[in-house]
Amino acid sequence: MKIKYIIGIIIILGFIVLGAISLKSTMSPYVTIPEAVESGSQCQVKGKVIAGSARFNMDSNVFHFTIADDSGQEMRVVFHGVKPGNFDQATHVVAMGKYMDDHFEASQLLIKCPSKYEAEEI
Repeated sequence: MKIKYIIGIIIILGFIVLGAISLKSTMSPYVTIPEAVESGSQCQVKGKVIAGSARFNMDSNVFHFTIADDSGQEMRVVFHGVKPGNFDQATHVVAMGKYMDDHFEASQLLIKCPSKYEAEEI
């Protein structure tokens, strides 16, 4: 009977360790643009969209734009996917991915749109 308990505890601990490893791999910290350039690992960068910098190539389905952080440093972002529908109204973008060569390769984009948070007029 005791061997069953020991095997059960080992299995449960195995699942806990596997869950912790999986959770850690999905978490990525917010960093500044210089930190993203230096690290080269998975991270999140928040920046203000530079007006007129957005270009979407429909043939290759690649979206390019430039963001600037609070200190004014700029970084080019490349996203392989469809241009988000509310991107033109965005004030800030959070890009999740990693810095490669001369640009930030985003795997996901989070668009911060101020119109969603404005009070409704009566």
